[in-house]
Amino acid sequence: MDELITRVTRLIADEPARTDDRAGVGGTLRRLCSVAGRSLSASGVGVSVMAEDGLRGVAAVSEPAYEAIEELQFVLGEGPCLDAFATRRPVLVPELAAAEMLRWPGYAPAVRDRGMRAVFAFPLQIGAARLGVLDVFRVEAGALSAGQLRQALTFADMAVTTLLDEQERAATDGPDDVMGQRAELYQAQGMVAVQLGVPLADALARLWAHAYAEGRPLGDVARDVVARRLVFGSDQS
Repeated sequence: MDELITRVTRLIADEPARTDDRAGVGGTLRRLCSVAGRSLSASGVGVSVMAEDGLRGVAAVSEPAYEAIEELQFVLGEGPCLDAFATRRPVLVPELAAAEMLRWPGYAPAVRDRGMRAVFAFPLQIGAARLGVLDVFRVEAGALSAGQLRQALTFADMAVTTLLDEQERAATDGPDDVMGQRAELYQAQGMVAVQLGVPLADALARLWAHAYAEGRPLGDVARDVVARRLVFGSDQS
């Protein structure tokens, strides 16, 4: 396992940056997702940061097109990512078939419509702390091999390390992009709750619904709320 960690670490370090990479931890996680995608014969890989109180957001994806797919289960409130986070266990779906349509009646058809045929979700956790989920998408049905499963768990562990390192750095230097976006989402959720006079959970649902209806990333909507470019309860929301 140590040899696998060393090899994966080297691959991530050697992964070239892209012009659209975020700074700091966001860029590191994007490179991790890209390397994971190639190693696992995946079409796309995403990392989402989640919290016990329901706040969640996409931290990085291997390709921009997968951000909407990664956010889809948050918008619909169901899917393997949420199940993996809740159960603290990987959720492996080698084929999105009839059983998954019943299990996730909103998510499974929606993700199939976007071309996905297999999804694998790995919780990001250490001890009792849960940080999020690593999701692996494939356009062809099929299980992960034993070797790919070990690699996926290694990528999940490295995502945990990356997020923990960022939390420690943010405690002394201030938040980086991923943690800053999370704080921004907390602030937007509170503002919407006040604007609409609803509980925080309902405010978060309204933010997700607005993002889904507009076809925009949740982080962009939260940023507009914090900047007061978007006020819920007004004609524009």
